[in-house]
Amino acid sequence: MSKLSDCIINKKISSKPIWFMRQAGRYLPEFRKIRKENKDFIKLCLNPDLVKEITLQPISRFKLDAAIIFSDILIIPYGLKQKVEFKKGFGPTLGEIEFEKIGNFNKQDFINRVSPVYKGIEKTKKKLKKTNLIGFAGAPWTLLVYMINKESPKKSFNIRNFFNDEERLLMLMLKIEEFIYLHLKKQIEAGADTIQIFDSWAGLLPENKIKKFCIDPTQRLVEKLKKLGQPIICFPRGINKKYEEFCKIVKPDCISIDYDIEPSWILEKASGIPIQGGLDPKILLGPIEDLKKNITKYISTFSNYPYIFNLGHGVLPETKPETIDFIVKFIREKND
Repeated sequence: MSKLSDCIINKKISSKPIWFMRQAGRYLPEFRKIRKENKDFIKLCLNPDLVKEITLQPISRFKLDAAIIFSDILIIPYGLKQKVEFKKGFGPTLGEIEFEKIGNFNKQDFINRVSPVYKGIEKTKKKLKKTNLIGFAGAPWTLLVYMINKESPKKSFNIRNFFNDEERLLMLMLKIEEFIYLHLKKQIEAGADTIQIFDSWAGLLPENKIKKFCIDPTQRLVEKLKKLGQPIICFPRGINKKYEEFCKIVKPDCISIDYDIEPSWILEKASGIPIQGGLDPKILLGPIEDLKKNITKYISTFSNYPYIFNLGHGVLPETKPETIDFIVKFIREKND
């Protein structure tokens, strides 16, 4: 059993596993070289050999306890025949989609469109030994936002108008849920040891909508996925105090926290569920003493609790690889 699985399943507390969201990405020069030669981001995510190479880049550099497959949450809209493009300096843009057809979308057609993701997992898994391989997908709410808004809500998003036809939104989410489950199931079959569900835009939801649009759909997904036997990490970013309700209702195998969550608070509210993450990625860009102080805060708070060291969001592109190396060594010295 890998160190990560041991922490989640057996709730082992003696040493803390380490990995980073977006650890295979733009802060690594070896990734930037590949990206420069592959302008179409979705095509890159659907190239099994390059997926394997990129996924393994941080594993080759740092002594990490998990690899996360190089992919994107927008692979699911792509699989549903929605046009997905990534524009430099802007981010993702999505085309029109006939939502009424999603419920009747052929599941085999979806699998065929995204099957290189599963091939990439198979190829990567063969190269990993005791290192855990994480597969992932976006949560129903986050995918719904992208698919309707057709771009990142960071650019423009009118939350008030979004709920004009709430019943239709909930029906669409149910249909999207089916394909999220299918995509995660196929990743597990291909060799993923752990699954993470990213609700990256859960923080957009008004407090009175969080249960209906974030907690309930994720709970349905987790309940089905648990039957497949692999641990599930959930990351409902930005829901603040609703993390407590999320843990009680969804009951994931591990809860990933964002950097607005106070570690001592979640320690009391997580219902005994292993905790992951929390450190603000911006701290990695600042003075080394601040970094040490903040890492120590998380490691100390969770010293007697099953905890996976990670960030409260992805590694920023400006981060120096040497900083990641320093963090891993610093934590290993404290742990081992």
